[in-house]
Amino acid sequence: MMRAVVVTPLLLLFLFLPFPCPALTPEEEPPPDPHLNDPKPTTIVVRVVAHGSMVLGREVGGARITVTDIATHEVLATGIQQGEAGDQNLIMRTPHLMEEPLYSARPAAAFTATLELRRPTAVEIAAEGPLAYPASARRASKTVLLIPGEDLTNDGIVLHLNGYLVQIEHPKPGEALIAKDDVKLRASIRTLSGAPVRPHGDWDSRKIRIYGEVLVGDRIVERLQMFYAGEGGNFEAPFFVPGSKEVPDGLTLRVVAADLSTGNSGVGTAKYSVLSERLKSSSRQ
Repeated sequence: MMRAVVVTPLLLLFLFLPFPCPALTPEEEPPPDPHLNDPKPTTIVVRVVAHGSMVLGREVGGARITVTDIATHEVLATGIQQGEAGDQNLIMRTPHLMEEPLYSARPAAAFTATLELRRPTAVEIAAEGPLAYPASARRASKTVLLIPGEDLTNDGIVLHLNGYLVQIEHPKPGEALIAKDDVKLRASIRTLSGAPVRPHGDWDSRKIRIYGEVLVGDRIVERLQMFYAGEGGNFEAPFFVPGSKEVPDGLTLRVVAADLSTGNSGVGTAKYSVLSERLKSSSRQ
């Protein structure tokens, strides 16, 4: 038997009265980072390398590095790359993958700078060297986007300089030559990192065109095929000094080294006065 439920006015009032419910609070948000807009220290390593060769180290005076903000033209860092030329066996003879360190696996010259960056910054990184040989100095640059707090280390940012160091060793630049004398031209040829060029070496002279020129004014009067002299990086060729009347203002010797396959080339020049051949004969008496 079902029982009837008596609904009184008091019960109705109780059912429809609003009752307070606990509020649903959202998850508490973390406070904002007070250092969010602070500059972030960002370290970069720059290496300047002779194209197809080693790092420009202290032997050749290193290289000057300049880091410039492209938007503001502000110089952010500048300095000299210092250190050793690197491990020749590792750099020149050991196969390696793209992501494997080549110059930083062993001690090698580098320039390191720590920049305080607030925002992603596009910079131009420029290098000039070798500083010990200003006549043969080259320049290269690269544009890089730096991210605050993201370091570029290990091999770092690598810039390549194309060229050769070509120096006339004999006759000594500036000394007087005797007219109608037989003279041996000798020049040393090295990579921009200071490594000597020689046959069958890591920098094979057989692949490089090496020649000398005798100039009177701007006119080439003789071209000389130069040959390896059996010493580190030295090449020689004999030449005949013109008569003193043919070269009243002296002559110029020029040595050229060019490797079209790598784009490396270099030139060395020296000027000489020419004395009368009569001085030579009188000195023999």
